[in-house]
Amino acid sequence: MRKISLWLFILVFTASLARAQDAATQQQIDQLNGKLQDLMDAQADQGKRIAALEKQIGDLGDKLNQPAANNYASQDDLKKLADQVQEIEKKRQADNDLVLEQFKKLAKISSGSGHKTPPSIPAISTNNPTATGTGPEKGYDYTIASGDTLLAIAKAYRAQGVKVTSDQILKANPGLNANSLIVGKKIFIPDPNAK
Repeated sequence: MRKISLWLFILVFTASLARAQDAATQQQIDQLNGKLQDLMDAQADQGKRIAALEKQIGDLGDKLNQPAANNYASQDDLKKLADQVQEIEKKRQADNDLVLEQFKKLAKISSGSGHKTPPSIPAISTNNPTATGTGPEKGYDYTIASGDTLLAIAKAYRAQGVKVTSDQILKANPGLNANSLIVGKKIFIPDPNAK
């Protein structure tokens, strides 16, 4: 009987061990099934992404193989563009000619062709009371006329033999503003040779 009890005890013990092992094995199998399911879901997602990328690549390939609707110029478009460029060039040339004509007019005015020559130079008539240096300065009185500039006045006097510069005229007339000459005002024109 002892043998039977021992065998019975071993059988019960083995059966309980088998059940515990079966439970642990079942738990591991369930975990593996869960992980396997996660891998299969991830693989399905990857497959969807790959399919979407393949579709995008195919669409891009189709776009590259087809000419774009308004991405090129026809012969008519080029001809119109050339005509517009020629029209612009004609206008630019006309503007250039107009500017050159205006420059010529300004050159005539500034060269003194429009400036009246001062009246005949009187004999050395005045001493400049504001002269600085060694003594009074000799020269001419001049009344400013419309359109006069210091440069034109000096040029007119040089044409008549009086070697004077606009700087010398400014120095001989303190307070005179070369940029705004007053018509009718008398100024002193020094004669450097008459000292």
